[in-house]
Amino acid sequence: MGRDLKTLPIGVQSFDVLRCAGQLYVDKTARLQELVTTPGRYFLSRPRRFGKSLTLSTLAAMFEGRVDLFEGLAAEEWTARQAERPASVLRFDMSALRAYSSAEALDRSIAKGLEDFADEMDLTLPHEDSCDGMLIQTIRALHKRSGPVVVLIDEYDKPILDNIGDIEMADAMRRVLRSFYTVLKGCDRYLRFVMLTGISKFSKTGVFSAMNNLRDISMSESYGDIVGYTQSELETDFAGWIESAAEQMGLEPDQLLKEMKDHYDGFCFDGKTRLYDPFSMLNFFADGKFSNHWYRSGSPSFVVEYMRRHAIQDPEAYRHIEVDQDFADAHEIERARPESFLYQAGYLTIEEWEGRTITLDYPNREVLDSISRMWLELVYRVEGYVTLGSKLWGALRDGDMEETVRLYDVALAGIPYEDFTKQDESLYRSLFLMLLRGAGVEAYGEVHTSLGRSDVLVVFSDRVVVLELKFTKDGSKIDELREEGERQIEARGYAKPFDADQRVVTSAVIVVDGARHQALL
Repeated sequence: MGRDLKTLPIGVQSFDVLRCAGQLYVDKTARLQELVTTPGRYFLSRPRRFGKSLTLSTLAAMFEGRVDLFEGLAAEEWTARQAERPASVLRFDMSALRAYSSAEALDRSIAKGLEDFADEMDLTLPHEDSCDGMLIQTIRALHKRSGPVVVLIDEYDKPILDNIGDIEMADAMRRVLRSFYTVLKGCDRYLRFVMLTGISKFSKTGVFSAMNNLRDISMSESYGDIVGYTQSELETDFAGWIESAAEQMGLEPDQLLKEMKDHYDGFCFDGKTRLYDPFSMLNFFADGKFSNHWYRSGSPSFVVEYMRRHAIQDPEAYRHIEVDQDFADAHEIERARPESFLYQAGYLTIEEWEGRTITLDYPNREVLDSISRMWLELVYRVEGYVTLGSKLWGALRDGDMEETVRLYDVALAGIPYEDFTKQDESLYRSLFLMLLRGAGVEAYGEVHTSLGRSDVLVVFSDRVVVLELKFTKDGSKIDELREEGERQIEARGYAKPFDADQRVVTSAVIVVDGARHQALL
């Protein structure tokens, strides 16, 4: 590439491996130093692939005094002092457990994981039949060897999420985990620092019901940027990669940054700090093109199971939705309201936080496209939706409204009749938008003007397409609805914002006949 670029740590979750290999690291150790200098018991919730495991690995290296790994980093001096008396660190990853099919199997799997850890640490422990008993013995042995123990547990909720489609099994897993984690409070006098991470926020009646000393920093402004990349970090640490990608894609750096922000920025957990998802950014720079890395990484099974078993509405229904600030704490995740579940899974994020009211929205184009693909593939089961959406985009780009409607009809015809349980205008508008977004096309729904809002807006470099969708449940009044839509477009000036920019404006009314599941121009 003509310049010296640090290797991207794609898929690397070990701080040791990353630093020894000289890979690119966005220095989060100043924030971690703030955390460890206030000894406590912490919990952090973040979506998948957001850097939680790397964070715990970094904390482990700090407490172990691995000063060789921190050269040039903010926490180098703190780690050097720590090296004078390293702490014993118990790091346990729930996602690494052997397969389990029952609560008893989970108990044995955790116990076996602790036995393996004890062997690695050369600890001799008395035999224990339960995982909570093994945890007590492990902590006591570590404390006897080198004083107060650091406990770091990753993906604390993985056994629950793996069973989100079976509430009884999820509850059984929760009972095992409750007994296991409760040990941490009972062993408090042996502990120096505790941190647990996961996807779902804990409930006061759930796994952590007995751990009232655990501080949840998931939505704390003080730690809003503890994982993820801020705009400043992106532009500073990835400067060479940005320059290289701009050259490769034939874009000016400013234009590239604008498009990167649109595709990948926008995650927010404290109401103020906006973040890029590390996984998507690393893969973007590696590929040198805009792709949907969030979806490509695999739709997590717990999201799919939840979608299939709960009455989640179409994606557009969750745009700019208002919730109370405690919305994510109200229920266990398998019983959570859809907006709470989607937030914890990383599909919704905080758009605005005012007083006790939080407004949620999709963080960026990548995530909005991903959830559209999930709906098309798993809810509506539209065959070949990517190809269909691409053809639909082509027809819109050419201003060919007859072909646009024909392609939309192809999609409607392929959706099983039983999936049309909620027939109204919003359903068909949402489906139209999903077809475009599922193909990676930028499309907008319910765009506001001073006099109203258009149903669908698709913007091209030389054309703007404004669509108004109307719905008739029994196939009547089609001509009247078409005329009403045309009057709305004209009277409310849906195309007016584009009068001055020299682009061709194409507008049309699509009437959906619910009785026949057919779109008409």
